Amino acid sequence: MSINKKNREHLSRRQMLLQSGSGFGAMALAGMLNQDGAMAAPASAPSPLAAKMTHHPAKAKSVIFLFMDGGPSHLDTFDPKPALEKLAGKPIPESFGRVITAMGEYDSPILPSARKWKQHGESGLWISDWLPHTAEMADELAVIRSCWTNGINHSGGICQMNTGSQFAGRPSLGSWVTYGLGSENENLPAYVVMQEGKGRVINGARNWGAGFMPAVYQGTTMQKTGPPFANIHPPKHVASDQQRQELDFLSQLNQRHAATRQDNTDLEARIRSFELAFQMQSHAPEAVDLSQESADTHRLYGLDDEATEPYGRNLLMARRLVERGVRFVQCYHGAGSKWDAHDNIEANHTKMCRGMDLPVAGLLKDLKQRGLLEQTLVVWGGEFGRTPMSEKGDGRDHNPTGFTMWMAGGGVRSGQAYGTTDEVGLHAVEDRLHVHDVHSTILHLMGVDHRKLVYVHKGRPERIDQNEGRAYTEIAAS
Repeated sequence: MSINKKNREHLSRRQMLLQSGSGFGAMALAGMLNQDGAMAAPASAPSPLAAKMTHHPAKAKSVIFLFMDGGPSHLDTFDPKPALEKLAGKPIPESFGRVITAMGEYDSPILPSARKWKQHGESGLWISDWLPHTAEMADELAVIRSCWTNGINHSGGICQMNTGSQFAGRPSLGSWVTYGLGSENENLPAYVVMQEGKGRVINGARNWGAGFMPAVYQGTTMQKTGPPFANIHPPKHVASDQQRQELDFLSQLNQRHAATRQDNTDLEARIRSFELAFQMQSHAPEAVDLSQESADTHRLYGLDDEATEPYGRNLLMARRLVERGVRFVQCYHGAGSKWDAHDNIEANHTKMCRGMDLPVAGLLKDLKQRGLLEQTLVVWGGEFGRTPMSEKGDGRDHNPTGFTMWMAGGGVRSGQAYGTTDEVGLHAVEDRLHVHDVHSTILHLMGVDHRKLVYVHKGRPERIDQNEGRAYTEIAAS
């Protein structure tokens, strides 16, 4: 690089070596620093992912969010509506006004549910025959039948369910959790994302990004094939102590580079990621090694069945991760909007429930028998529900105005159904929970007051709920 006269007057010998020849002089500087003892690593700043104090006693330490990508039908799973049978083939009652669905259809006839319904457990929760294994765990579920959102399409709905906004740029829920609570294991990512199926979730990394927060809080995705984490195995020709020296020197160079670029949080995240990757080489292979699990555990998650193996594998890894202190794990099912049933909902949901039901029940059973369910909050749901009116004759359109989610473990009052939708399941009408309320409730169960979890961005205090949510404390066990 060229150095003008003014700059040359203020250059030290070390700066000269670092800046000349496009930084090649740094190699000589490394030897000089090593000789005079200056290579000793500086006192490092506290990790932004170090475990932090809660605002109030926490019910849950970790979250496993089971995301049904595409929007499952609440009317055929957890929210039975006898009126659908009575009104089958007829227009929606005039009292609803003229309803135009998300895809622009109107005056569509009511589509009855073909499901058989039963009450399950001592709690008597209604669950359809599409979910026989989940039904066995009815007494562990807190079913919220009155959720609603603003997103009418998949992109906006998934983005809002993850970040609180239909539009890109805000931190994901997992990022808020790791920002507020940190991690109990610095040798593994604090926030992990897994996708099941051949597709990719709409919006991609936007759904687990850190938005305007430092990039260190973003989610880490696991690979679908090969090693769960990319580059987890060190090169065979590089010894561990050699790699350690290289990383220490690289860290010093990166920190010097970042010192004059404090607004670029990607640099800090990169420095942290190099160190985390080094630690993960020793710890991650064991954490995701499912061969350590018994044959009974494999069967519990459905790893012996082609239909249930993909999601079962992810959920078993999720259990192993939260067991080791990972704070937030998100497991997408049907990545690529596979739950989207605009037509032939019978075939679509039969297949999707078949692949999801047993692994989810297996996760709940496994967590419970290991004593982990009390400290692990399991959340189930999609970006919205489905309409009571038909689409294309035998399908259901997107329904953002009323749908079902459920929570289990993590201090929830289980064996209960909360909130209601109207007689045909179109609108949430009682104890309505917007996505902001769902997020606030999750944080509450984790010991965090959503009103106090604030990140200042451009001089403006920001919260996950954008000042609109409330924690639905009725769902928390006393």
